[in-house]
Amino acid sequence: MINPLIKPEALHQLAKTQNLVLIDAQFSYSNYEKEHLDGAIHVNLNKDLSNVGENPAQGGRHPLPSASAFGDTLGKLGISPESHVIVYDDKSAAMSAARFWWMLKAIGHKKVQVLNGGFQAAKIHGFPVNDKIPNPQPLSAYLTQTWQLPMAELEEVSTASEKAGQIIIDVREAERFLGIKEPIDLIAGHIPGAINLPFSENLDENGFFLPKETLKEKYLKTFNGKSSNDIIVHCGSGVTACHTLLAIAHAGLNSPKLYVGSWSEWSRNDLPIAPER
Repeated sequence: MINPLIKPEALHQLAKTQNLVLIDAQFSYSNYEKEHLDGAIHVNLNKDLSNVGENPAQGGRHPLPSASAFGDTLGKLGISPESHVIVYDDKSAAMSAARFWWMLKAIGHKKVQVLNGGFQAAKIHGFPVNDKIPNPQPLSAYLTQTWQLPMAELEEVSTASEKAGQIIIDVREAERFLGIKEPIDLIAGHIPGAINLPFSENLDENGFFLPKETLKEKYLKTFNGKSSNDIIVHCGSGVTACHTLLAIAHAGLNSPKLYVGSWSEWSRNDLPIAPER
């Protein structure tokens, strides 16, 4: 099975490989226009990786598009089931890149990797950078009908928050989890019963993912013998949670359920909030 992460130095060796598609998932398109890895095609979190609605109470701030709509996007990007996709963003923690990775895995795509350390790490390792905007070679839509990785909806998360034996992992920063601050959503706090494992703790001091063995030990201890079906991972809007799911995959463990709506949905539905107010 292909490793979900790829080192910057290994990218050099694959640069001219047939069927390689390099994806830039920087949030800012203007930054992408200024500079990006040579040959990288941009994807937009809001337009390509989400189906943003008018009301975040229904699905959160970054709800998923349908699997078939995502298949249309992949076709326009020139991605087929045979493509080897490498995705990066301008954050070493790989936020939007991890979301794109999860979505590809969730439709059953085999060869997709996230660039460990992101854009800056590749640049430091001498991968060519420029401002040339490549033209994708469009293909027919990538045929897919359903998301195949486990997910949890609002009702299931609500039940899990009241039920012993299930684990809800909140990967936001501790201050947001504790209700000390909330810079994005309307209400501060967390889902009752959730535990806080900030995504930043998946990384070393240089912004690279911790070794596989270290992450495996950490998450096996967290799971405490529970099945991945009894574990739900969430964040603010279903993006950063994919970073932790990427870390779990890197550790060689089965994927827990992703709660896409996350805090942005939960906090807008008049549900219990901890700490109590």
